[in-house]
Amino acid sequence: MNTRHVDMRSLELLSGIEECGSVAAAGRRLDMTPTNAWRHVRQLERSIGTSLVRRDPTGSTLTTQGRTVVESAREVLDALAEFFAVAEGLRHDQHPALDVCASTTIAEQLMPRWLSLYRRRFHDVETRLQVRNSREVLEQMQHGSCQLGFIECPDVPMHLHSVVIARDQLVVVVHPHHPWAHRDVPITAAELAATPMLVREAGSGTRMTIDRALGEHRVSPLLELGSTGAIRSSALAGMGPAVMSSLAVANDLVSGALQPVPVRDLKLERDLRAVWRADRPVPLAARNFLTLVNNSDAAPSPMVDRIGQPVS
Repeated sequence: MNTRHVDMRSLELLSGIEECGSVAAAGRRLDMTPTNAWRHVRQLERSIGTSLVRRDPTGSTLTTQGRTVVESAREVLDALAEFFAVAEGLRHDQHPALDVCASTTIAEQLMPRWLSLYRRRFHDVETRLQVRNSREVLEQMQHGSCQLGFIECPDVPMHLHSVVIARDQLVVVVHPHHPWAHRDVPITAAELAATPMLVREAGSGTRMTIDRALGEHRVSPLLELGSTGAIRSSALAGMGPAVMSSLAVANDLVSGALQPVPVRDLKLERDLRAVWRADRPVPLAARNFLTLVNNSDAAPSPMVDRIGQPVS
């Protein structure tokens, strides 16, 4: 086998034949004429020493050997695409910048630690953080206003890739003088929904998680507030029950300033995710930040179970 004559365009062409069903169609994707495409096929067959493409009355198909070559070449082609994405990022990163958009809970509870670690390592990168609710973060990603987004909502649009960077537990909390603080039995989901609560605005990840968990029951807002900090302060002042991230109230639960209220048959767990556009390379500064987040032990509360599994 003469490996010096195995070029990437020929491997891309072979992969295209499997997808398109003809040499001509695969060639058009690579701006090749049919004659030139067949020339690449024959040259690749000579280099490897076996027949790879079979002509059919309706087009062209790969031989068994051809399918084997394509299967083996996919990792090479993916790695090459990754290399070009990194190279393109380096070309544009003469003045590197990191643009991140994070939902409120993540921005308030996790992002300061992550950004501090990142700035220590990449001190020459200009860093910008926008704080929005989860729905607004997704809108910013759609418009291309930031490189990376961090959300708490359960659903990710198809045009975005995502990775789970932490798991969070929402908890119902009340002031120690609230009647629920002294109950011997858990409240029910129906009781929770029927009781006026301090809640985040529609579009926040916390509100989406509560609404989905309650199902047929509907939240009864006592007051809608636009930040985790405002909800916490209002709960500490005894204004009413609240459903909050365990990250935001961990110290208050330890000190007794707020009391947790168990709810029967109600799961309030959620994934915290990083998201990015599927149709464009992730800039190097953002890739480095995501790697740091995935490898970080920055979660400040033992109630958060960090993981790093990709999500399709």
